[in-house]
Amino acid sequence: MSKFVQLSGPMTRGNLVALAAGLIALSAAAPSTAQSFRVQCPTSTVTHPTAPVTEPAYTAPTYPTPTTDYTTGKTGPVNGAIKCQQISGGDGYATMADGTQTYLFSFGPLSGLANIAQGLPGTTFAPEFNTAITDPSPLVPGYPSGLTTLTGANRIDYGSSADVAAAYNGAIGLVRNNVAYTSNIYSIFEGTSAAAGVTATNRTVTVVQNSPVFFKVGDQVTIGQGNGSDLTFGATTHYTGTYTVTAIGIANLYLPGNYAFQYDACNSAATCANTGMAEVTTSADATASSVPGTDGHVDPRQIMDVGVMNGNIPAPMMAIDEDDEFFLTLTNVGMIMRPDLFEQHTVHFHGYPNASSLFDGVPDASVAINIGGSFTYYYLAPDAGTYFWHCHITPPEHLQMGMVGQLYVRPRQNRVVAGADLGVALKAQQGDLRTACNSKVDVLCSNPMPVAADATTGATGVPQVAGRKYVYNDGDGSTAYDVEYPLQLHGFDPNFHFVGMTFNPEGFADMKDKYFLMNGRSYPDTVADAGPLATQSADGVYHFSQPLNSIIDIPVGGKALLRISELNVSEYHTLASLGIRMHVVGWNAKLLRDQSGNNLDYYTNSITMGGGESCDVILDASDTTKYPSGSVFYLYTSNLDHLSNDAENFGGQMTEVRIH
Repeated sequence: MSKFVQLSGPMTRGNLVALAAGLIALSAAAPSTAQSFRVQCPTSTVTHPTAPVTEPAYTAPTYPTPTTDYTTGKTGPVNGAIKCQQISGGDGYATMADGTQTYLFSFGPLSGLANIAQGLPGTTFAPEFNTAITDPSPLVPGYPSGLTTLTGANRIDYGSSADVAAAYNGAIGLVRNNVAYTSNIYSIFEGTSAAAGVTATNRTVTVVQNSPVFFKVGDQVTIGQGNGSDLTFGATTHYTGTYTVTAIGIANLYLPGNYAFQYDACNSAATCANTGMAEVTTSADATASSVPGTDGHVDPRQIMDVGVMNGNIPAPMMAIDEDDEFFLTLTNVGMIMRPDLFEQHTVHFHGYPNASSLFDGVPDASVAINIGGSFTYYYLAPDAGTYFWHCHITPPEHLQMGMVGQLYVRPRQNRVVAGADLGVALKAQQGDLRTACNSKVDVLCSNPMPVAADATTGATGVPQVAGRKYVYNDGDGSTAYDVEYPLQLHGFDPNFHFVGMTFNPEGFADMKDKYFLMNGRSYPDTVADAGPLATQSADGVYHFSQPLNSIIDIPVGGKALLRISELNVSEYHTLASLGIRMHVVGWNAKLLRDQSGNNLDYYTNSITMGGGESCDVILDASDTTKYPSGSVFYLYTSNLDHLSNDAENFGGQMTEVRIH
């Protein structure tokens, strides 16, 4: 006999969406305050029963058919992983190449700081994100600058001894909960093994529906009535005891959605075969308890120490892979230099198909995050390509002030096993209904089969090479590259920033950019190997505000991918390449290929982009005769007035391309 127990616990994602829909019906823009200073990074979901620490190889579509097996849920491989990131919304400063210090409305990092200090995306796998810091010293304001006092395992040197950053990539302030989480059991349903579609097993617990994040496979779960007495199912079988979670987040194909656990309280298969026991309803005191661990609570002191005045330009970079589930927590720490402003913030992924309008970041259709509150956005990685993200509260103001960041999605093709035909792998992707591409009926199909592909098998004769990376799922290797560099084109009006800091009216109509930036810096700061100019903020601490240089390093005989996003609110930008032609393979997160499979990529010496556009450009230095080691080329704007730092001097949007 199998017993099915219904739990009441914290709100699941499905319930949250339903609740939010009701709230939005009452108010177009509802502030979110219920998740104050918490993060959500589950260790398992329906799609990912466990949280991988590496990206699994792509061999077939994810979960194409259902099954009755509660252990695996559905047949087919698990593709992608669970990834998480936390960011702060507030203010900060950045120092320009001419020494001018500029006030920002900006986002800062609250996780992945070791990666960000090296110019990498702050996005991490769930186990790394959920690691609480073990160093006894508290995080200091300005972390992760050279002033960090972290020691031991949480500290690492990058380069010189003066260039010290923390190796810690977990969520800032994440605390370990030393008290086991307890969830109330408020009813038990009696059913036979056959009706449930499960095989009788000796004393196991299987989580079958949207479990809270603190339960994971291998957890010891204690089941008890809470009042000291046992529920007796037979002469020798008692309900109270400790069980092991054997699966989690598996879709419940047989029971109502509110049943969260399946309990098998049998001592043997023979006992389980017995039927006819009376249905039992427990008291509200019955509980299921997990082992102690992190549950998303964070220390507000550390959040404020690290997040206040720690805004970045660009905002913290994000990078995920197709098939990933991405949980992004935004914590609004407030604007210390403008205490009169009660500014809400949101995250909007520009041009990105969201799982729900709740997570789109547009206040009219979702939520806005008040000061002192946190909200976790959920994304299922869509088609590969280069996107960007920004705040959607008063966009002309907040984008001008610096609340813009970079985002890109890597293709499944990167994970195809070595030696496999890329065309065959692309054709196999059509079995995944979420991203299937029927180019004959879908004009927005993002990855049509190449024209040279075999009509039956999809084969193109191009094998996967171990370690080779691609911009898109091209099937023919046409977007292959060796190294990648995100480039954010941006600019700002220093007068607008000044009045934004000094409580004066902002002149939107008079907005005129005078500083032109690549990744938040202008030349010669774009090529500063040692890091950006130091920025001392109003709190007397040097903050980590411009982590990314713009140096393009291409290995001899290699190819570099430039993921370029144009985030200016008032100007068009033209970017030119001297000596190495630009091979444009994608525009606005779409492979340049028509629906018949013909490649529409092209070569040029310059590109012109408007605000809100992105493109993917490959610089091909594979000809070692033309591009020997030690060569230096320039990537710059041909808009001459954009080659300045608010003066008639060299600066602005220019950087170096180095072959070595």
